[in-house]
Amino acid sequence: MTPSSEPTILICIVVVPNFNLAATSAFIDAFRVANYIDGKTHFRWDFVSESGGLCPASNGTGIETLSIKDISGKDPDIVLVSSSWTPEDYASRTLLNALRGWARKGATMAALDTGAFILAEAGLLDGKNTTVHYEHIDAFQELYPGIGLSENLFVFDGNRVSCCGGTASTEFGLHLLLGIHGSALANAAARYIFHPKLRHKSAQQLPEEREPLGSKVPAKVRSAIKLMEQNLEEPISIPELCAQIDISQRQLDRLFAQYLRKPPKLYYRDIRLDRARALVTQTEIPISEVAFACGFSNSVHFSRAYKTRFGVPPSKDRLEGRAPFDFRAWPMQKPMGIERRK
Repeated sequence: MTPSSEPTILICIVVVPNFNLAATSAFIDAFRVANYIDGKTHFRWDFVSESGGLCPASNGTGIETLSIKDISGKDPDIVLVSSSWTPEDYASRTLLNALRGWARKGATMAALDTGAFILAEAGLLDGKNTTVHYEHIDAFQELYPGIGLSENLFVFDGNRVSCCGGTASTEFGLHLLLGIHGSALANAAARYIFHPKLRHKSAQQLPEEREPLGSKVPAKVRSAIKLMEQNLEEPISIPELCAQIDISQRQLDRLFAQYLRKPPKLYYRDIRLDRARALVTQTEIPISEVAFACGFSNSVHFSRAYKTRFGVPPSKDRLEGRAPFDFRAWPMQKPMGIERRK
């Protein structure tokens, strides 16, 4: 079948409150441009939420949507679930049943940002591989240990596809366009939206060799951080870490002070606490288990360290830290002496 004779592809974009509007719009732009360039309706799409109406995005804006009931007579070819903060709050029975129904009819099921949480809850990722935004990887692994999880930008596993979100969403759409209509139209669309290079599907979210603004951290510092990240549950001592990467502790202290503005011991503690915060705010794992999973043998010490870093104890952050966009950022950004807004 030639591209000109292919039927129109229907894309159903399912959004939930606090979804990332920029990433979602970036995804659909490849298909918008493909229609424009060829002067044909290769693709149609509907924005859908459970009950329809205005769905708020994580940046404080929103988008008008149809309800699941409104499109009950349609059979989409691609269903994209776009979510960001607290996806578990929106995995309702109505939504999960709709997703299962579309999957049974053969739709390609796609996930953007944390959308894989909702697909996993629907049982649609069993035996498959997926990806989520790197900030949510630990939580996903804890909640769905039987699902293959990748730190790549994209995962294409049969008719289950996913993307970590952000600006990679543009490339996600272009990869799908490439698979459906070939390189000529995909390249033309990429040129039109000034996308200079399409990263491979196996590209990682956080490649070690790149710093976005060009300032390169020394290899010894990267090696130290990698060892820390590999030993979060059972931390190793800084002298042991230095021995493994063949550097003196004095030299490592100097490099960390120069490039990271904090000593190795404090940096190590902070990345363990960052992992803890992901588990505290994104899962229901008991606080005591979170402490142990992040290398704290004493829950009291863990709570004190957590409060020092984030401004609130973990028990309170579990209740208040599940907020979207800037409301959630304040503990990590709050200058000394500034009170939390009420």
